[in-house]
Amino acid sequence: MSLPKIKYCPGTLAEGFNTYSPSCLRKVFYGKSVSHVLPIASPQKDENVLTDFLENMRRISISGFQSKISMVLDKNVLRLTRDGEQGSHILKPIPSLIKKRNETPANEHLTMQIASQVYGIKTAENALVFFKGGEPAYITKRFDVKNIKEKTKWGQEDFASLAGKTTLHSTDKYEYSYEEAGLLIQKYVPAWRVEIEKYFSLVVFNFLFSNGDAHLKNFSLLESASGDYLLSPAYDLINTRLHVDDSDFALNKGLFADNYKSSYYKKNGHPSKKDFTEFARRIGVADRRIEKLMAPFLQKQPFMEALIKQSFLTQADKRAYLLMYSTKRNYLITH
Repeated sequence: MSLPKIKYCPGTLAEGFNTYSPSCLRKVFYGKSVSHVLPIASPQKDENVLTDFLENMRRISISGFQSKISMVLDKNVLRLTRDGEQGSHILKPIPSLIKKRNETPANEHLTMQIASQVYGIKTAENALVFFKGGEPAYITKRFDVKNIKEKTKWGQEDFASLAGKTTLHSTDKYEYSYEEAGLLIQKYVPAWRVEIEKYFSLVVFNFLFSNGDAHLKNFSLLESASGDYLLSPAYDLINTRLHVDDSDFALNKGLFADNYKSSYYKKNGHPSKKDFTEFARRIGVADRRIEKLMAPFLQKQPFMEALIKQSFLTQADKRAYLLMYSTKRNYLITH
C-alpha cells in the first residue's frame, strides 16, 4: 500500500487540499501544523511498532472491537503516550477479523463528518491519518481531557454504567432499549429537555446510516464547565453494514421497552416515521418539536452525497454506502 494522492482534506473532506485544512488543524490539532502522515509504519508492517502499540493498549482504559491507541501531540508531531502521560488523541488503526477491514477508518471518518456537517450533531473532533506506508487510521481528539499538563479530565459516565450494566459480560451493553436509555437522561440530566432532543436525533441518525453497534457504551454523559452533566459529543459512529450483516438496532429490545411496533414495522421488519414519532413522545420530546427534529432526516441531502464522493472509501463502497442510506431513508419517510 502506498500513500494516497490527497485531493480533499483528510479531516473536513473539503476540496482543494493535499493535507489538513486550516479548519481541521484548528479543530482537531489545537491549531498546530500537523502532517497527515505519521512518522511510523503500521503495526501490521513493523514488529517494533506492534510491540509498542500492544504495550500502549494495556494502559488505555477504553474498550471496543477495534484497537485504540493513546497518542499525544508533542509540538507538531503525534506520538504514542508514555507511561503515566495523559493522551490528547485516540488512534484506531485498521482492525483485524472483519470484512472490508481496510475501509473501516474511512467509513468511521465519513460517518462522523456527515453527522457533524450535515445534521449538526456535535461529535468528537476527528480526521484520517496515514502511516508512512500508506495504511489509513482514524484519529479522534479526546473530549474528556480538561488539562493535559495537569492530567485532569472531565467526569464521564457511559450509559452502561448508568443502567447498571457493568458486569464482566460484554453482551450486557446490548441488553436494553433506546426508550429506557432515553429515560436515563431524564433521570440524571437536569436540563434533560434540551439533551433528549440531541439523543433523539442521534438515534435516528444511527438508524439512517446503519450504525448497528450503537450500544450503551457508545452513549455518555459528560461533565460541563458548570459542573452538571450533558450528553457527550457523539463518537464511534460507523456504517457497520459495510462490514457485517447486522440488524437495524444494536440494543436487543430495539426502540421500545415493550416491543411496540407500528403496523408497517410488523409487516416489513423495519421502523417507519410513525415508530420514531412514538419513540420521541415516549422519551419526552415535545410534540411540537418532533416534526422539526425529523425533517432533516426525511429530506434529501445533496451535501451528504458530496461528502460521500469526497471520502476516502473505495468507489464501490461509496456506492454501497449511498445505497444503504437511500434504503433506510425510504423506510423512514414511510408513515
